[in-house]
Amino acid sequence: MLRDKRLFLVVAVLVTVAMVVSACGPKGPKLAQEINLNLGTEPPTLDPALATDTTSVEVDESLFLGLTDFDDETMEVIPELATEWKVSDDGLVWTFTMRKDAVWVHYDPATKKFTKKRPVTAHDVEYGVKRTLNPETASEYAYVLYIIKNAEAYNTGEITDPAEVGVKALDDWTVQFTLEQPAGYFGGIAGMWVARPMPKEPIEQFGEKWTEPGNIWSNGPFALDTWEHENRLVLVKNPHWYNAKNVSLQRINYVMVVEASTAFAMYENGELDVCGVPTTEIDRVKADPVLSKEYYEGPYLCTYYLGFDTTEPPVDNKLVRQALSYAVDRQKLVDTVLKGGQKPAKTFACPGIFGTPAEDPNFVGISYDPEKAKQLLADAGYPNGEGFPEMTYLFNTSQGHQRIAEFIQQGWKEVLGIDVVLANQEWKVYLQTIQTDPPAVWRMGWCADYPDENNWVLENFHSTKGSNRIKWSNPEFDRACEEAAATSDPAKRKELYAKAEKILCVDEAAIIPIYYYTRVVCNKPYVQRTYAALGNEHYDKWKVLAH
Repeated sequence: MLRDKRLFLVVAVLVTVAMVVSACGPKGPKLAQEINLNLGTEPPTLDPALATDTTSVEVDESLFLGLTDFDDETMEVIPELATEWKVSDDGLVWTFTMRKDAVWVHYDPATKKFTKKRPVTAHDVEYGVKRTLNPETASEYAYVLYIIKNAEAYNTGEITDPAEVGVKALDDWTVQFTLEQPAGYFGGIAGMWVARPMPKEPIEQFGEKWTEPGNIWSNGPFALDTWEHENRLVLVKNPHWYNAKNVSLQRINYVMVVEASTAFAMYENGELDVCGVPTTEIDRVKADPVLSKEYYEGPYLCTYYLGFDTTEPPVDNKLVRQALSYAVDRQKLVDTVLKGGQKPAKTFACPGIFGTPAEDPNFVGISYDPEKAKQLLADAGYPNGEGFPEMTYLFNTSQGHQRIAEFIQQGWKEVLGIDVVLANQEWKVYLQTIQTDPPAVWRMGWCADYPDENNWVLENFHSTKGSNRIKWSNPEFDRACEEAAATSDPAKRKELYAKAEKILCVDEAAIIPIYYYTRVVCNKPYVQRTYAALGNEHYDKWKVLAH
C-alpha cells in the first residue's frame, strides 16, 4: 500500500527510517489506558473505499473490521469477521461464514454515548465491495479487487450491472466470492480495507461527510471521537465490540506532526509514548543509556523507491533511467544517512514476500556502478551530463525524505554531472499530484497489503490491472505477472516473478529500488505493544502499564 501500504498506494510518512507510527500528545498519558501517537500528517480520508495510504489505513484498521486479518508474527491469514471459509476444488469460489456478534455502532462526541445500530452482515460486505468497484466512487485502489469476477469490467464501465460482480450475500451470515481465476492469496485480499463491510445508511445520508465525527458508523474496537483536520484525531474504545473485555486502551490521541525531529523532541520531553527515531538521532539514541533501552529495530515489509513519469523526457529513455539507478550508492545511503539497519534494495518486493528474488544470490539487480552509469548516460546522448534538460525530483514534505533526496541529488551531480531540482508537497496534495500530474522523478514507499509478489509487481505496474503511476507498459512484464497470478505452482510463480522484477528494475529500470525498510522506533517503558511486520498495528492488543 501507500499504504501508498499499507499507498497501503506505499506509504509512508515517517519514511526517514521505517515508515513507523510515531506518537505524541499531552505530556504523559492522562489516563492509565490512554496513549498518545502521531500520524505524521492529515489522513487524506477515513473512507475504506477511498484509502490508498498508510496514514488513512492506520486509522481505519481500528475503526473497521475485515473478513480476515493477518497474524502479527507469522503473517498467516486468520479469521476476523469470518469464522471460517471454504474454497471450491477449482479454487474459483470462496465462501465465508461470518460471526453474528459484530455490530455497527454510532458514537456521539457531544454526549459521549454509543448507540448500537444493527448487526454487521454479509450484505454489508457485498455492498462495500461493490461500492469500492463502482466507478462513481472513484476508488484509486479498486484494482486490488480485479481478481473478483467481473470486478474490472464493472469498475471500468464495460458492464454496468453490479449484480454481475462476483460477490454475493447468500444470507445474512454467508458471503460468497467468485474469482476470475484461482488465487491462493485471496484470503488476504478479502480482509483489505477496500473489501470491508461498509454501512449503507450513513453513507447515503451524509455522502462524502459520512466519516466525520458524529456521522460515522464503525464496527471495530475503537470509534471516532474527534477529527480536527490538520491538527488532531481521537479514537475511543468501543464497548460494544465483541472482544471489548480484552481491550485495555480507552483512548488513542493522535496528532499530526510532520517533522520527525519535532516529534522526537516531544517524545524526549515526555509528551510522546511511542516515536519513530529520526535518522539524525539514531547514533545518539543508541549511545544513550536510557534511550537505548527504549529503542527497537525490526523488520517492516516495505520498500523505498523512486518512480518515473516514463512518458516525460528525459526519463522516457530507459538508458537515462538505468544511468540514474546505477548512480545511486544505496549502501552509502544506508550507512551514512539512514543508519537503522535498512538494506540496499535490488528488487521492488522486499524480503519476506512470497516470490521475491530479493535474497536470491543468482538475481543480479542494479547496484552502484558509476562508470556504467556514465556510459549509459553518454549512450543516451548526454555525455558527462551535457545537454541534460532540467528535471524535478518530488517528495512529500519530511526532513527524512529531504535528506534522502539531497543525497541522491548530490550523487547524480558527482557521477553524472547533472543538476536535479528538488521540490516537496504536503502528503495529501502529494498523493494527488503523483496520481494525476507526476514530475519526472518522485519518491514513494510501498508496504505489503498481503505478503505475495502479486501485490507488488502486478498491482503496481501492470499496464492495465494496476495503479501504474509510472505510466509504463511492457507486454513481457504484463504476461509474466499474469501467468504468475494464474498458476498454482509455487516454483513456477517464483520463476515468473523473478523475470518480472528483472524487467521492471534492471532491463527497463522503470523504477529505482532504494532500500528495504526497517521499523526504527522508541517506546516508553510503560507501553506494552505488538509489532506487525505488515504494519496496521492492532491497538486493541496494546496496554499502558502503571507508571
